[in-house]
Amino acid sequence: MGVYINKGNEAFQGARNSEYVDKSGLIAVVNGTLNTEYRFSCVTRCRRFGKSMAAEMLCAYYDRSCDSRELFRGLEIENDPSFERHLNKYPVIYIDITDFTTRYRNDCAIVRHIQDEIKAEVRKVSGEESISESDDLMAALSKIYESTRQKFIIIIDEWDAILREFDRNPETTDDYVNLLRRLFKGSESDKVFAGAYITGILPIKKYNTQSALNNFEEYSVIAPGGLAGYFGFTKEEVKAVAGKFGADIEQLKNWYDGYKIGSIDSIYNPYSVMKAARRREYISYWTSTSAYDKVSTYIQMNFDGLKDDIVNMLAGGRCSVNTTRFQNDMKIIRSKDDVLTVLIHLGYLSYDGNDGKCYIPNKEVSLEFTNAVEDTSWSEIVNTIRRSEDLLEATLRGDADAVAKYIDQAHDENTSILSYNNENSLSCVISIAYIFARNNYVMHREYATGRGFADIVMIPHRNFNSPAIVVELKYNKTAGTAIEQIKQKKYPAKLAEYSGEILLVGISYDREKKTHECVIERTWNENE
Repeated sequence: MGVYINKGNEAFQGARNSEYVDKSGLIAVVNGTLNTEYRFSCVTRCRRFGKSMAAEMLCAYYDRSCDSRELFRGLEIENDPSFERHLNKYPVIYIDITDFTTRYRNDCAIVRHIQDEIKAEVRKVSGEESISESDDLMAALSKIYESTRQKFIIIIDEWDAILREFDRNPETTDDYVNLLRRLFKGSESDKVFAGAYITGILPIKKYNTQSALNNFEEYSVIAPGGLAGYFGFTKEEVKAVAGKFGADIEQLKNWYDGYKIGSIDSIYNPYSVMKAARRREYISYWTSTSAYDKVSTYIQMNFDGLKDDIVNMLAGGRCSVNTTRFQNDMKIIRSKDDVLTVLIHLGYLSYDGNDGKCYIPNKEVSLEFTNAVEDTSWSEIVNTIRRSEDLLEATLRGDADAVAKYIDQAHDENTSILSYNNENSLSCVISIAYIFARNNYVMHREYATGRGFADIVMIPHRNFNSPAIVVELKYNKTAGTAIEQIKQKKYPAKLAEYSGEILLVGISYDREKKTHECVIERTWNENE
């Protein structure tokens, strides 16, 4: 068993020995590209969304050095017509680029090390004596093919790690891109490779308007093609996982759902779902990802409108983004759109291609985003977030004067960020002020009712023994008017499923006095 060639199926065996969620349908998609003009595939998604597991699955399926039939017994791919045709039929080169970036950190000769180590192993395994020291990797593979007439499958995990880790060393990144071009864009590429599958976080780097490897079929969180269902867990898969472990499906949804990938509206973070389901502990499992440090850096970049958009999304809103100009290079950030697009690829934002808008998908990401904001120099937002717990406590105890005071402070601190001249901007500031409530409530902003909108509705999690909260906002009207409007509109439909105490919170802003007024009433909803 080799390190880079004929690696075997042990890695995927470990996945099958665990609680594996069947994503083997991806194999049929890749099978359909082999030995065609579409044989080169680049599938990118954020950390912890199953990139490596997919690569290991493909390695186990194609690798001719092992017998993986039993590993795929009962999985979706077993019933596909292409299953037998390609099962364990190819010499497979499997490269995890992070293995090299870890061992050769800050070594500008890393690309040479990659070629030398893989070339040495394929020469040893193949026994091809015609391979010389002067041959590069592609020349070595070409000689093996000429001798055996057997095409390779090549799988590269974390393909973009060098571009990310050596972003301050353009000579190294250029060497790496040239290696990839030599492998996949040369005159012998189609002859040597039956197929290639590379995966990472970023799509292939653009030079001007073209990618460096424009013969690759690219699939990303922004443009997933027909692979959307393989970018995470679907709600049906999460329901099955929850049933197996006795996990709380509502908690899983609140914490880890919310990604829209292509035509699928509900995609969950698979790593976090499995962690939470096994542990039955619903927390953020993203705290150890190395992307976190970059988020604070990106969101502090001084681009017009970026801070407004971040505040709006923290408040539950959506922001327009042009994803087409980003060069797929983390060191080339030239606009607000580039920042938002990077955050989409990192998984900190979700992207809806139907309206071209991005948003914070769920509680897990919201908490990490809030942590990132607290590491910024945005003192006005940070102060509002840190007082958010006090605001919620004042609301729950019915202290209307204290609520008005906290909203006054939030307004004063955030007026420079948002135009504060209508109920929508008032709603945005108040949503930020109540951000702590997201720990214990499912929050809905501008929740549709039969007669209009309740501006903010907070429905407590089942394990949180506190009343639901309905907030109505008025600009240049009284807080009492806001309370009456809640009653006239009746409750939002979602509250029909809720039985228990409800706080009706009316908040108004007087433009002349520049102050807020609050009225809180308690009522009860019986759910028969």
